[in-house]
Amino acid sequence: MVKDNIDRFMKNSSIHVTNLNRNLRNVKSKALVDFIHSDPLGITVVTNKVLLNSNLLTIEKYVKNL
Repeated sequence: MVKDNIDRFMKNSSIHVTNLNRNLRNVKSKALVDFIHSDPLGITVVTNKVLLNSNLLTIEKYVKNL
């Protein structure tokens, strides 16, 4: 992600955590997003459990659609 996109994403990070958790519940995942952290290389999404590949795809799809 470009720095400007990271900054815009992080301004609404609490909304994104809520939306990501809703999406994960919709696919019947037991994992939930705890928080989102920004770093120089992009963003880090921290979850309460190790995610399955399908859960990772759900998060990736959400972020790309923004």
